[in-house]
Amino acid sequence: MDKQPKKTYSFSISKRRKVLTYLVLFVGAFISLLPFIWMISTSLMTLGEALGTAFFPASPQFQNYAEAWRRAQFSKFFVNSLMITLITLSGEVTFSVFAAYAFARIEFPGRDLIFNIMLSTIMIPAMVLIIPNFLTVTWLGRIGPIPWINNWPALTIPFMGSIFSIFLLKQFFAQVPNELYDAAQIDGAGHLRFLFRVVLPLSKAPLMVILVLSFIGTWNSLAWPMLVTNTPDWRPISVGLMNFVDEAGQLIHLTMAGAFITIIPILIIYFFTQRQFTDSIARSGLKG
Repeated sequence: MDKQPKKTYSFSISKRRKVLTYLVLFVGAFISLLPFIWMISTSLMTLGEALGTAFFPASPQFQNYAEAWRRAQFSKFFVNSLMITLITLSGEVTFSVFAAYAFARIEFPGRDLIFNIMLSTIMIPAMVLIIPNFLTVTWLGRIGPIPWINNWPALTIPFMGSIFSIFLLKQFFAQVPNELYDAAQIDGAGHLRFLFRVVLPLSKAPLMVILVLSFIGTWNSLAWPMLVTNTPDWRPISVGLMNFVDEAGQLIHLTMAGAFITIIPILIIYFFTQRQFTDSIARSGLKG
């Protein structure tokens, strides 16, 4: 009987590259997830285990989450963060849309100069603007009908004018073909109707980017709320994490439980908008 030839298996160069790519991605994903896993593990430990060298709890302490919620008054801070975020996002999207449309579609004297000056402010570090912004909101609170310090205006209004959001939308609005505006003019539509009926429906991708990034930035804000608030009335949930310090020191297990509670809304936003985010980018192209 003839002997069957032995089968030989060999990886081509493309397959080797693919395996190496997946290996690098796996290692990178593991390194990125390791702090998150450590946070969840520590949140289920006792204080003694958290101060020790254990990586996993001997017996999960799920009551840490209830204790963290009660001790940090998260019920109040959560509502504050939600209101601050919704007000900021509403103002930012509104002002950014109108400003970006004006820079992209309307001719007026000094348009390019004004836009370039605004764009140059992106290079200014955020920490440098804290003192000028604080002096501004303090002065406006003195002359206005309502106080700004320790109130929602100081926490929201300074962040409604986002240069990044205006730039992103302006670049996208400028790509809308002029033929669409000419057709809208023939139908009797002006700039406002053209913006809401044509431009915005085609701009789901940049709008989604602005909403997601602004939500994360506003929800995680800490330095500015600490500066413009002196009572818990309007302090956000990130400030509540500072309540896990007593005379014995930092309560690490409760701090990690509170940190996980804090990022739950961000995780929810991510999982619910991931598909819509990618689909909006893939389907937002304009066909000729």
